[in-house]
Amino acid sequence: MKLPYIILIDDDVQVLRAIQRDIRNQYRDDYKIAATESATEALELIKELKLKNEVVALFISDQRMPEMEGVAFLELANEIFPEAKKVLLTAYSDIEAAIKAINTVKLDYYLLKPWHPAEEKLFPVVNDLLDEWQALYKPDHEATRIIGFQWSPKSHALKEFLSGNLVPYIWMDVENDPEAEKYLISANASTSDLPLVILKDGSVVSNPELSTLAERVGLQQKATKEMYDVLIIGAGPAGLAASVYGSCEGLKTLLIERSNPGGQASSSARIENYLGFPTGLSGAELSRRAITQTLRFGTEILTPQEVKSISVKDGYKITELTDGSQIHSKAVVIATGVAYKKLEVEGMDSFTGAGVYYGAAAVEAQACRNESIYIIGGGNSACQAAMYMSKFAKDVNILIRKDKLSQVAANYLVENISNTPNIKVLPHTEVIACSGSTILETITLKDAVTGEEKTVPAKALFIYIGTRPGTGWLDDLVLKDEKGFILSGSELMKEKSFAAVWKLEREPFLSETSVPGIFASGDVRFGAMTGISAAVGEGSMAIRFVRKYLQEM
Repeated sequence: MKLPYIILIDDDVQVLRAIQRDIRNQYRDDYKIAATESATEALELIKELKLKNEVVALFISDQRMPEMEGVAFLELANEIFPEAKKVLLTAYSDIEAAIKAINTVKLDYYLLKPWHPAEEKLFPVVNDLLDEWQALYKPDHEATRIIGFQWSPKSHALKEFLSGNLVPYIWMDVENDPEAEKYLISANASTSDLPLVILKDGSVVSNPELSTLAERVGLQQKATKEMYDVLIIGAGPAGLAASVYGSCEGLKTLLIERSNPGGQASSSARIENYLGFPTGLSGAELSRRAITQTLRFGTEILTPQEVKSISVKDGYKITELTDGSQIHSKAVVIATGVAYKKLEVEGMDSFTGAGVYYGAAAVEAQACRNESIYIIGGGNSACQAAMYMSKFAKDVNILIRKDKLSQVAANYLVENISNTPNIKVLPHTEVIACSGSTILETITLKDAVTGEEKTVPAKALFIYIGTRPGTGWLDDLVLKDEKGFILSGSELMKEKSFAAVWKLEREPFLSETSVPGIFASGDVRFGAMTGISAAVGEGSMAIRFVRKYLQEM
């Protein structure tokens, strides 16, 4: 395997030698290090590397150089290696230029000189950037491949699952990719066997179940301990935060997710208002960081696994999975979040996964290149999806029932959308029908004010509207409101049946349900604030009360 490059540029020879020494000592086993005093020479080098099919992971460039400023160099370098991470070396007086570069050249970080000690000021920054780059880097000869029909629901399910679980893959459309046929011949397969998954070791799986695919790509399927301090159900932001805080505090922690870690947040193309990330980050990147963090602390993650029921015996919780296995724990945190409601529109069910998608814009973005697409919903997730899809689609149409987008979305997203020429907002508009042969071809729109109806071509329809809590499997184990949200804490105490079910002398903790030791966290909890930051806070808060509960046992 070829090693990726790290390119260093600084016209000050002493500075260049210093950073070259630090970077080489730390990263030479995994990366090739190239350093030059000339921005022009660096441009010639990266052009040469491109022709040789080499890969650049990171540029670190000084800002003040005689041939061109660092920002100008990074802008040119970005045209050749757009996926490479970009760091600007600056003096204090250049901070304003660096901040502007965050928007102009998508600068990932600016580093003040001097950066010593490197162990505190340089390596943590570079480690984060290289980890992020590696998570998205897919070497052609090593990645898992999925071969199938572009608008197949089965193909979409596999892509969404691998993407959500941060497993790198290469998608090959059998109808448009000439290389796909070569793989079919090599695998002695035909189009009737699609979708086909070719794993990194060369083995082939035809139309696999998600559990089978998970096992083949190395995702954990079985718990390893007989008893856990806390079992967390749902690996959205709340569940992931709970797992991080549980494990780092020494609790034996198990996290179960039925599909994709990260929940709805993982499908957000760009989150720009999360504290501590001035350049923004994708939902997938946030999920990757959280998963890496919780695994480092010792959390076990089972995916895809689904909970069937929970029972209580002598205060201990027995959780049965749909595969028949059981998990014993002292406490349970339910963080199953909410899902987009299924829209009851004529013909829509026929195209789910074949042009109609609930979320998942990032997964299908490439397929929508130069096409007309529609997004139902005007909340933050819908707007983030629209911004991302605008880079691929010919035009993006946001359908909302309100008069203005500003009534439902954050101000920064409203401004970004208004400044994006190929995004159009259609107010008081809804979809009343979908049609096509085997894939979505047209949708019928209705103006709620004028009553006018019109049928328009649509390659894809993404739905980001309406939510329902994921609590159907709980039956009557815990008290819920009429919509299915779990009651906890003071809200629980308002219920008429509270005294009949709660037998402890103390009051329930803030996130504790009607069953002592079972907690609710995140969007699934009645009264919880919405949003990723709030969900992260909910997850950490739940572990605080789990610890209090465990002290009582």
